[in-house]
Amino acid sequence: MKAIVWTKYGSPDVLQLSEVEKPVQKDNEVLIRVHTSTVTVGDCEMRRLKYPLLMGLLVRMYIGFRKPKRITILGMELAGTVEAVGKDVTKLKPGDEVFAATGFLGTGAYAEYICLPEKPEAGAIAIKPENMSFVEAAAVPVGGLEALYLLKQANIQPGQDVLINGAAGTVGPFAIQISKYYGAEVTAIDGAQKLDTLRSIGSDHVIDYKETDFTKSGKKYDVIFNVIGKTSYSGCIRSLKENGIYLHTQPSLIRRFRRRWTSKRSNKRVIIGTSTDSTEDLIFLKELIEIGKMKSVIDRTYPLEKTDDAHRYVETEAKIGNVVITVVENNKA
Repeated sequence: MKAIVWTKYGSPDVLQLSEVEKPVQKDNEVLIRVHTSTVTVGDCEMRRLKYPLLMGLLVRMYIGFRKPKRITILGMELAGTVEAVGKDVTKLKPGDEVFAATGFLGTGAYAEYICLPEKPEAGAIAIKPENMSFVEAAAVPVGGLEALYLLKQANIQPGQDVLINGAAGTVGPFAIQISKYYGAEVTAIDGAQKLDTLRSIGSDHVIDYKETDFTKSGKKYDVIFNVIGKTSYSGCIRSLKENGIYLHTQPSLIRRFRRRWTSKRSNKRVIIGTSTDSTEDLIFLKELIEIGKMKSVIDRTYPLEKTDDAHRYVETEAKIGNVVITVVENNKA
């Protein structure tokens, strides 16, 4: 089968189209014909091994110190069709159209086929939404699960003010739509060229980060979801209302220390972490999509053989929503 093989840490040039052995499902796994995958910032970070020092060391220990060994195919989410199932699989069957997250350090979706457990310990798999194409569905699991995981912990109530900073990437569009589903008034922040898209998916207010520093505006929020790590931590905390909650997707030792300090010195909460992924949450997202409460934002698509170009584009930070890799042609249906 064809796959994009990851040969060493570095630029997108390290991604090479190759012929590799087609996987065979284990007893608890399904074999999926991959129609579409995506390129996320997380894929690019793993390709470059761009992490904080301690996390980078741990990832290198797992994958390989000098070059990738345990993982040689990237791609953290996908949509496709079940081709075969192991003897212990009970809920999925050949022909089922599914979408899935492979789980952090799982990867493997930049290929024509992938095997995934029906009941994964890491990652999630579910039947694809009926009203979504494979292109649209592939873009849901990583961003949708991340947004849902953190927003559930914030326990958003109707009428609360929620701010989402870095709202036009992989996570932000889903965070906007889930917050609106919970009844919040949403303010979304990103570059000027992305604001119309953020309005179109439900943002009540939008801010161009180059024109306005929300931490100096005087406006306070019940929840601040900081998808990117470029905004002042102390500024975000000052911009919270009493009993406000600060959400952040990028854990680090410094942020964990500051979280404890904040909780001791104020009544504000800080929640930092990444999604644990669950099939139940993915099914919940599927239901939101099928009742028209959520949709994907697709910037552009690339064929599998142009995955390196897709990585280059994502690294420009110009993307709005998701960049999709098409493995099977004519997969709009």
